[in-house]
Parts: sequence; structure tokens; C-alpha cells
Amino acid sequence: MITISSLKEFGADVDTGLARCLNKEDFYLKMVNMGLADEHFDQLDSVLEQNNLDKSFEVCHALKGVLGNLALNPMYDIVCEMTELLRARKEADYPAMWSKVKQMRQELLSL
Repeated sequence: MITISSLKEFGADVDTGLARCLNKEDFYLKMVNMGLADEHFDQLDSVLEQNNLDKSFEVCHALKGVLGNLALNPMYDIVCEMTELLRARKEADYPAMWSKVKQMRQELLSL
């Protein structure tokens, strides 16, 4: 089960995340769980496989907002970098970057 202390260990900016949720721990934890279940995770898998950079940018940008609002910084930082690379249509190893994010997501979901 995800807790405030496990999020801190993960590297989340819990103070910022809590502030965005009116300092209500139960609400913040509920939002984190909802964010980790966000449909954009599955969508990004699919559009990256299709090498659809336009749609990948859109989905990645949406996911950046979710992760940023929840202050899940380790994941947010990678998705933010991916978003900017996709925005510029630059060549990058998107699958490797995305794999790191998925691994972190799985780590949190397994708590």
C-alpha cells in the first residue's frame, strides 16, 4: 500500500503534492493511486510502438500534467524530458525512457 513515507522514499515531493490536495493525506494518496491508473500509461505504450510522434507528444504531455500535479518527480522528470523531445521531434530512445517510467510505476503499484 502506498504511504506518505513510501512516496518520500521514492523521491516524490510529498509536501507539494499534499499542498495541492489541501494537506489531506487520504485525498493525496487517493489521487496518487488514480494517477498511477491513468489511461495515458497504456496509450503511450501503444502510440510509441506505432512510432506516432504527434500522438505520442499529446499523450506524453497529458501524462506530464498528471505526474506533475501529483509531484511524482522521478517519473515526472523523465516524462517532461520525453515531452520536450517529442515536441521538437528529436530522435531519442523513447522506449528506454518510457521503460524507466513504467518500472517506477510498477514499483509504486507493488507497495
